[in-house]
Amino acid sequence: MRTGLHHPARPTRAKRSVSDLVRLLPLTLALAWAIAASPVAALGQAVPLDVMTFNIRYGNANDGENSWQFRRAFLAEVIESHAPHVLGVQEALRSQLDDIHRAVGGYAEVGVGRDDGQEAGEYSAILYDSTRLELLDQGTFWLSATPEVPGSKTWGNNITRIVSWAHFNDRESGRTFYMFNTHFDHQSQPSRDSSAVLLLRRLSERDPADPVIVTGDFNAGESNSAFRRLLSGDAEVPGAPQLRDTFRVIHPEETVVGTFNGWSGNTNGDKIDAILVSDGWEVLDATIDRVSRDGRYPSDHYPVTARIVLTGGGPQ
Repeated sequence: MRTGLHHPARPTRAKRSVSDLVRLLPLTLALAWAIAASPVAALGQAVPLDVMTFNIRYGNANDGENSWQFRRAFLAEVIESHAPHVLGVQEALRSQLDDIHRAVGGYAEVGVGRDDGQEAGEYSAILYDSTRLELLDQGTFWLSATPEVPGSKTWGNNITRIVSWAHFNDRESGRTFYMFNTHFDHQSQPSRDSSAVLLLRRLSERDPADPVIVTGDFNAGESNSAFRRLLSGDAEVPGAPQLRDTFRVIHPEETVVGTFNGWSGNTNGDKIDAILVSDGWEVLDATIDRVSRDGRYPSDHYPVTARIVLTGGGPQ
């Protein structure tokens, strides 16, 4: 007979559940505190961004066994091995960029040829991972007294020099940032100094004033006045961001820093290729990649890389 029987099972389970919650509450609170205090939580939704700068050497140069057709596959493999989210290239001709796009999928491009503002001459192009980054704005200016005039050069440089830039939204975090990529003159110090000042001025004028990355072959070592200007911030141009050299953040005492190898594996020269960042970025890692294969190099410059992450939380 089931009628009139007392069934305490359900109330007993309820009491046991409440008791368990009370018992587990300290552990739950401790776990929540640990997650909130972790570096990832402190960064909000930010995730690391991999950056590379790479002078890939002109594809039309008569470099014999180091000519473009003999090294383009190797160079593409080096880019793939690092899988940068953003890549600033120098000495890139249109045909070389096309080769890279065919070999390494997933990248979109910002930039123009320096000779005519279209496709003629060297690009200081920015390649970016179009699945992660959304392009908001872009442009190019010439390193001259008339920066909006394609092909202009006025500071003693015989070769036209440019800066290409992009404004991105990082889909992973909802944060926005700028990237500027350039190639300073290799002969004229007045041109390098004036180029640094113009670049700083353009950085100071960016609107909104989001964090910025500057990549380039500066043809200037760390003691050169042009490179020092870039790191001087407001001392040179009011409102310019305070830039830091990502390599020096991670390797402040390193003395073997040459980035021009001359096809020979040389490391004794100056560090003329660099990735610079403003405040708003934390530098997690930085390298000079001296990869070679059977004594051959993908370019006469070593690629430089950095892993960085936006600090603070929420969109800027």
